[in-house]
Amino acid sequence: MRIGIYPGSFDPVTLGHYDIIVRSSHLVDKLIIGVLNNSAKNPVFSIEERVELIKKVTKDLENVEVLSFEGLLVDFCKQMNANVIIRGLRAVSDFEYELQIAQANHKLNRDVETIFLATSTHYPFVSSSVVKEIARYGADISRFAPECIVDDIYKKFK
Repeated sequence: MRIGIYPGSFDPVTLGHYDIIVRSSHLVDKLIIGVLNNSAKNPVFSIEERVELIKKVTKDLENVEVLSFEGLLVDFCKQMNANVIIRGLRAVSDFEYELQIAQANHKLNRDVETIFLATSTHYPFVSSSVVKEIARYGADISRFAPECIVDDIYKKFK
């Protein structure tokens, strides 16, 4: 069974993330969305809220599971018996950073490969930071975040 992990902070999940989730769910038998509890970041949404938002967004995707994790991604991969890491790329600048991480991960665990998916042409400018900034000012985020969680995002900024 091919198990893939799509890791990230997802603070909050965006339409760009959802695009990668749907596309990568077709490449593996089981896709685990690994919500990182990153001590270096100060997320707006708690780890539990982020997991719940992603579960809401992915409820119709049968082979998708949402879990939180801490620590090294390769350790989480080993724990989940995953052999594929999936990363989305929006721009060349993303590639430089992601390539370094992929190479480090491969040094730590040669059984895990990283697959890069280029973002859909609809979403290269979409990021969690953009969604939060727009929502903070009460502007329309419906073109950036999945419809089923738009109200949840606005509530966080009221």
